[in-house]
Amino acid sequence: MVNDAQILSSPNLVVRDAGSRTNDACSVNATVKQLEYKGILWTCGLKEICLAALWLPLGALIFCYVTASIFQADDIHETHCKVYNVVPSISAITGISPQRYVWRMCVAFHLGPRLLIGSLYYNYHKERSQHIVDEKARELATKLGDACYWLNLIELLALTGVTYVSNRENYFVHEKIFIVFMIVALLHMLCRARVGSICSDVVEPVRTNKSVWTLFFVAIAATIGLIIFFLKHRLLCHPLAFTWFSVCEYILATSNMAFHALIVRDLPLHQLQVVGTTPTHIKTN
Repeated sequence: MVNDAQILSSPNLVVRDAGSRTNDACSVNATVKQLEYKGILWTCGLKEICLAALWLPLGALIFCYVTASIFQADDIHETHCKVYNVVPSISAITGISPQRYVWRMCVAFHLGPRLLIGSLYYNYHKERSQHIVDEKARELATKLGDACYWLNLIELLALTGVTYVSNRENYFVHEKIFIVFMIVALLHMLCRARVGSICSDVVEPVRTNKSVWTLFFVAIAATIGLIIFFLKHRLLCHPLAFTWFSVCEYILATSNMAFHALIVRDLPLHQLQVVGTTPTHIKTN
């Protein structure tokens, strides 16, 4: 007869006490190390970020124009008055499928760096305005710097609206948002040019101020031509009027892109960095 003691003392059974299990757990935990990231994890020049943000809509615009002209020429050259047209509008080449999806994706990735550029210029103008001695000029420069920030934000919202509400989906809303975008973009250029001119003989002048004024006058001329040829097309149905309207629209868009790319000259040495810090451990009793 086999007793209970013989059953519990099987030769294949390894019995460990609580102390040995605790020692094993400690030895396992001793091999686990906590890694804490410190220092600069990632860095990128502001110039590279801004140029990438510029090339996204510009590249998308070129892609839409080329592919639409080759494969969908009848759709993009159709006009309100059914007159002869050579150059399609931006709304026409970005409002058809599949070009609209490429355009929308590129604009979506373009918005983030544009917000960053607006914040950088806000701090840049604020820092510059603090060194203006004359109180009235300093107050005016501060207000213009604030206006630049908010106009940039409204311009981005209008750009988002005119991108995601195409003229084929809702022409009335698309047209009104485009008018808002055009007006705000011109006001943004004017405020940036004006704030750069204030007390430039006392404070270091903005490097790109002359370029901003030049782009502003180019945009004004393109806007005047755009309005004139649009009225000729809509009211008088002149042949090629819509073509010249489209040319003015491309000039306006190009000058706007160049205007926002000027930050690579104003802030050429700035960088965007992701920095890791060591958490502070507070010992409590």
